[in-house]
Amino acid sequence: MSRINKNVILALLTLTSSAFLLFQLYYYKHYISAKNGAGVSKSKGNRIGFDSTQWRAVKKFVMLTSSQNVPVFLIDPLILELINKDFEQVKNISHGSTSECKFFCVPRDFTAFALRYHLWKNEEGWFRTAENMGFQCLKVESKDPRLDGIDSLSGTEIPLHYICRLANHAIHLVVFHERSGNYLWHGHLRLKGRVDRKFVPFRKLQFGRYPGAFDRPELQQITVDGLEVLIPKDPVHFLEEIPHSRFIECRYKEARAFFQQYLDDNTVEAMAFRKSAKELLQLAARTLKKLGVRFWLSSGTCLGWYRQCNIIPYSKDVDLGIFIQDYKSDIISAFQDVGLPLKHKFGKVEDSLELSFQGKDDVKLDIFFFYEETDHMWNGGTQAKTGKKFKYLFPKFTLCWTEFVDMKIHVPCETIDYIEANYEKPKGDFTDQGKAFAFRKLSSPRVMPVIIHHELSFLHILLEDENMCSGTVQIEHPVMLGMISVCTVQCGSH
Repeated sequence: MSRINKNVILALLTLTSSAFLLFQLYYYKHYISAKNGAGVSKSKGNRIGFDSTQWRAVKKFVMLTSSQNVPVFLIDPLILELINKDFEQVKNISHGSTSECKFFCVPRDFTAFALRYHLWKNEEGWFRTAENMGFQCLKVESKDPRLDGIDSLSGTEIPLHYICRLANHAIHLVVFHERSGNYLWHGHLRLKGRVDRKFVPFRKLQFGRYPGAFDRPELQQITVDGLEVLIPKDPVHFLEEIPHSRFIECRYKEARAFFQQYLDDNTVEAMAFRKSAKELLQLAARTLKKLGVRFWLSSGTCLGWYRQCNIIPYSKDVDLGIFIQDYKSDIISAFQDVGLPLKHKFGKVEDSLELSFQGKDDVKLDIFFFYEETDHMWNGGTQAKTGKKFKYLFPKFTLCWTEFVDMKIHVPCETIDYIEANYEKPKGDFTDQGKAFAFRKLSSPRVMPVIIHHELSFLHILLEDENMCSGTVQIEHPVMLGMISVCTVQCGSH
């Protein structure tokens, strides 16, 4: 009988202890951790559960940057999208008032922040403090592209990315650098030497697959999951920029080599034209941006950027391309309102539209509209005197940002294919293909077909008629008018 009583008492004690332990766990879960800002999310947006490891890593990073007065701001696409869905409510949350982790606890490998490098005063001290707090950090550097055009400074390295790992979560700090076009730029994350490729899953990084360019964002401070962080004041605009941020540099070294072989034109006339063309391009960019119309450097202006990182002094005009789907009915009136009267209008919106506006100092702005087909793109041209139409074929291309005459501006990412499509040898009837250009020899009324080959350093002009001797020709093709006024042509085969 006494043995039975002992077993019953032991069972009751075990049940009582288990109940008390469960109560302690419940109390800690719903009260203690809530005070520390690391509550378990019950929202529908976080069904996959709460992961405090990520929140603790972000919290330590925010504490680190705050203690070192490093003004980082959140650029993580996933977190910004979640914040934007509930933006008004998030803006009204005060520090410490939240009891649920809705954003930084979403499962992921990285959280991305950004830093404007010129505001960072103590890089070495920050690194030491990060390591003391338990972070393992990787620093990625590369040559400063802003100095590639300066022989004495070319090769100077700058920091581009920091990746700091804590436990199984990593913070990706993207370093933004100021560019002369009043925008922010970050570099390519390229691993060098003996860097541990397994340090983090690099392929999952949202930034660094290629260099990127962004408008300088205005920032605001908000409380996210109990942490005070800076984010872009217009998160929607920043998120829209990310997939279209790819940046390509001008080829500064090749441009220097070009000018060593072909001396730059530094005459008063050439300098005056470049100044006027730059002002016209800036005015056109402001006008089109206000309309919300994408555009890019085309024809001779694109060639000048690619070949010599500058405006070709003898081109006499500025050439831009626009996708026809971006056409706005008030585009002509918008240019006229800023002092650029319409000079020519060729074609129609549905077929080979081309606009030409007259700038000051006799510099012209030509806008070519591009039409997309299944496997190619094309733009039309019309000869002013005869009304004869030309069709210019281009392989499909995408747009990248670049810097040109102190501006952040678009060029075709597939630049070399685009330029070669403008200047390559024609196939079949040159009037249909729009790849060959008609020239008239000055001493003869006869129109001679001529091929223009672009070899990326200069233009070769070869007569189709090998019996013709070298001579001087006058360009008749509308696209080339003003780009080269008079050329010397040599005989040759093609």
